[in-house]
Amino acid sequence: ANMSAKQESDGGWRKTLWDPETREFIGRTRERWLKISVFYVIFYTFLSGILIGTIQVLLMTLSAYKPKYQDRIVPSGLSFLPYAANFDIIFKKDDPSSYEAYVESLKKFIEQYNDEKQTDDRKFEDCGAIPKSYTERGELDSNVGQRKSCRFSRSELQGCSGEIDTTFGFKEGKPCLIVKLNRIVNFRPQPPFRSNSLPDALKVTTFANLMPVFCTYKREEDKGKIGEIKYFGFAGRGGFPLQYYPYYGKMLHPNYLQPLVGVKFTNLTMNKELKVECRVYGGGYEKDSRHGVFYVHFTVKQ
Repeated sequence: ANMSAKQESDGGWRKTLWDPETREFIGRTRERWLKISVFYVIFYTFLSGILIGTIQVLLMTLSAYKPKYQDRIVPSGLSFLPYAANFDIIFKKDDPSSYEAYVESLKKFIEQYNDEKQTDDRKFEDCGAIPKSYTERGELDSNVGQRKSCRFSRSELQGCSGEIDTTFGFKEGKPCLIVKLNRIVNFRPQPPFRSNSLPDALKVTTFANLMPVFCTYKREEDKGKIGEIKYFGFAGRGGFPLQYYPYYGKMLHPNYLQPLVGVKFTNLTMNKELKVECRVYGGGYEKDSRHGVFYVHFTVKQ
């Protein structure tokens, strides 16, 4: 009896998979399987055609060189090297292994600013020895092709160039930051409009065609512990000159070098966590603006 029940059970399962009497496979004949297969092939081909067509129409409305909407461009963000997890730079000046990663990060980035990589006059040009207005190289969607880039030598960063001191000041407990504005296609930064938007230390200087960078303590308790800060940049100025803008994008401006500012902290208080705020000042970058600012924490151990 058990054997018979087992055979009936096996036969029922097999019949569900393939019924030799009706010649059905999983409940459908060959003709029905053919019809349903043809239906889904046509259905999914139609859906794929709609998707591909929609994408093609969308791409026809976009330029490969110019962002479609730039009416709400926020000012470009300010960033720095070396890479520091959680913006914490912690090292011991007598222990090279403690700052090796910071130094390597700076070396890797600054290599593109070596003079020997900017010798091709078809790709690079000199844009003057003093800050000037924007270097216009035609419309983004014109047929001019790839644009030349202004040369920027790492030697402009002097004490933060890494050419003489290959540790960028870390071995002396006087670390450098290399500061830059993030790239935004067709963005034209503007110098400060009013001196009252500047910190007191910058009010005595004029900034024609230049956006200055300034760093100071973030917390009141760190006042007097940061020490002297030196700034190195284009033409000896600690700021971003306008002739390096606008940026035309990766396709039209593949060799673009954004201007840099070297910031050297020469007398940080040892064995203390110090919070530093660095800002760029210019049109759209007001004194208390959330744009154009970064914070970094230093802890230099003896």
